[in-house]
Amino acid sequence: MLEKIWLSSPHMGGGEQKYVQEAFDTNWVAPLGPNVNGFEKDLEEYVGENSKVACLASGTSALHLALILAGVRNGDEVLCQSMTFSASANPIVYQGATPVFIDSEQDTWNMCPSALEEAIEDSIAKGKKPKAIIVVHLYGMPAKMDEILAISKKYDIILIEDAAEALGSTYKGQKCGAFGDFGILSFNGNKIITTSGGGALVCNNEEDKQRAIFLATQARDNVPHYQHSHIGYNYRMSNIVAGIGRGQMEVLDKHIGFRRANNQFYQELFENVEGITVLTESTSEYFSNHWLSAVIIDENKTGFSREDLRLALENENIESRPLWKPMHLQPVFKDCKYYGENVSEKLFENGLCLPSGSNLSHDDRSRIKEVISKMIK
Repeated sequence: MLEKIWLSSPHMGGGEQKYVQEAFDTNWVAPLGPNVNGFEKDLEEYVGENSKVACLASGTSALHLALILAGVRNGDEVLCQSMTFSASANPIVYQGATPVFIDSEQDTWNMCPSALEEAIEDSIAKGKKPKAIIVVHLYGMPAKMDEILAISKKYDIILIEDAAEALGSTYKGQKCGAFGDFGILSFNGNKIITTSGGGALVCNNEEDKQRAIFLATQARDNVPHYQHSHIGYNYRMSNIVAGIGRGQMEVLDKHIGFRRANNQFYQELFENVEGITVLTESTSEYFSNHWLSAVIIDENKTGFSREDLRLALENENIESRPLWKPMHLQPVFKDCKYYGENVSEKLFENGLCLPSGSNLSHDDRSRIKEVISKMIK
C-alpha cells in the first residue's frame, strides 16, 4: 500500500531537541521553567500589540480560562461561531453558561456580523445581554474583525478570539489573536506548529496573564502551606512541551510559507474547473496562514460531490475531511439558539479540507493531483 498522505501532520524543524535536552540536563521537568518563560516571550513578540501570553495545556483550557476571566457564570449566554470545532463551544458549558450559535458569511466562512448583531439585539430585548462573543478564524482565514470589533464595542461585550488555527495570520497587518480582549492559540499535533499538545491564552495586560497562571496552577494562595480561596485547574504547560514550542517557533514563518504554497497549488489545480471554489483571501487586507486548504464543490456543475472526492482520495490512502459540522447541528447542542441563514450548513454539505501539511512533498502533491485530475475528467 502507498504511504499515507495525512491532512495535516506534525512537522519538526530540527531545533526542538536542544531545548528539550536542556530541560533534562537542568532537571526542569515541571510545569514551569526557562522553556515556558522563553516560549511565552517568543509568542508575545510574535503576536505583538503588547500581548501578554500564558502557556497552557491546550487551546481548550485557554478558552475556558478566558471565559472565567470574562466573568462568564452559570446562566449567562455566550455567542459563539457555529462553524468551528467543538472545543470552541464546550468551555461555555463548563461554566454552566448557554451557547448561542452564529452563522457564517460567504467571504471568510467566519462569524457573520449581521447575524451576530441580530442575536445581541434579540437577547437584550428579552432582558438577557450576552456575556461574551467567541469568534473563530477558520482554517487560518481571519474573520471580518473591523465589523465584529465594532459590534463588540457598541454593545460593550467581551470579545474572545479563537485563533487556534490562525497563528501567523493577519488582518490589516495585525496578527490574529491580538484583536480581542482575549486570544486563544493551539499547538495540537495537527496545528501550524505543534508541541504535541498545548495552547496559550493571549491577554491584553499582565494582570490578566498572572490571573490566568494563578488559576492554571490550582489557584494556590501565596502562603507557605497549601491554601486555596478559589477553584483552580491543572492547566499549565510543562517545561518539556514548551521546549518543543521554542524550537517550532524557529520554523513558524517557514512552515506558513509551505502551507500557503499548498493553497496556491490547489488554486492552480482548480483554476479552470467550473463548480470548485478554493477558500482564499477576498482582499489584500487578509493574510491567511492557510493552515488547511479547503474547497467547495458544486455537484451540479462538477458531476461529483464532496463525498465522491473524499472517497476517491481515501482509496489512494490520502486523507481529506469534510468541513467542520456546524455546532447548531451537533446532537449535544440541538436545543441551543441559532441565528443566520444556513450558510454554514451549505458549506458543511459541500466543503472538503484537502491535505495541507507543511511537510507535503512534491511526490505527495503529484499523487493528490492525479486523483483529482481523474475526478475532473
